[in-house]
Amino acid sequence: MGFVAHGLHVLIGNDAAEHRWVADVRTDIHSAVKGVCALALGCAEDDGLLWLDAPAASLFPDLVPGAGTETVTLRHLITMSSGVDFPWTPTLMTDWPDLALEFLRRPSPARAFQYSNASTYTAMRALATVVGDVGDYINKRLLHPLGIQGAMWERCPLGFVVAGSGLALRTEELARIGRLVRDNGRWGGEQILDPKWPRALHSDWVNAGVSPGYQRYAFAGWDGPGDTWRLHGAYGQLVIFSGAVIVTITASDHERADPLARRIAKHLQRTAIN
Repeated sequence: MGFVAHGLHVLIGNDAAEHRWVADVRTDIHSAVKGVCALALGCAEDDGLLWLDAPAASLFPDLVPGAGTETVTLRHLITMSSGVDFPWTPTLMTDWPDLALEFLRRPSPARAFQYSNASTYTAMRALATVVGDVGDYINKRLLHPLGIQGAMWERCPLGFVVAGSGLALRTEELARIGRLVRDNGRWGGEQILDPKWPRALHSDWVNAGVSPGYQRYAFAGWDGPGDTWRLHGAYGQLVIFSGAVIVTITASDHERADPLARRIAKHLQRTAIN
């Protein structure tokens, strides 16, 4: 199908194989980072620093939230169910003096699915009020235990992590995050975070109803294709989960990522690997 892949990593149980088409360098995993951000919120709740079902606006004391937005929680933000309409633009991080405050000042007529990078950014801004630098917190709390050192985060003009994208990882490093999720928060015999957070990535689905493969969204995970679920970043950054199998892909091919994901899901179903 001519898919422009950078790297492929397949994990079945404890057995791994990888193939590369380009140099093994770190590249932006785009929206796959939303899964990392979701896990970070879980870590913060585990650490007693916040509560995901508290209103996000409560962490910004000088904010006057929009009508209906005063009850939007961190869980709503990370599951894209705030109902705040905030479309993506190439200049999203510079269109407003403070994107998080602009997001929370907008009205929300009801809790409904509205996918937006600004939603994840706002959730991480809320996290920053209790942990300080979010990039440092995630590095120390999640990435360093996985042996991922020196990961760099893209920053907004205010110095906060962009969050909806902007974390550069190697294919195998992204696969480590997938393994942590598959193994319900365990790594090297240590429980890094409560198992409920990795499970939340693919449970309690929110009805998205966008298109095939984008019908349901959870704690940053998309349901499908087929019996799989996935973390999915722009330009073909994929972590596809099917039982004990994880297929991780980094790429630069936005248009053919969905057909590839469907092809992988069909192959896994045919071979009945689980």
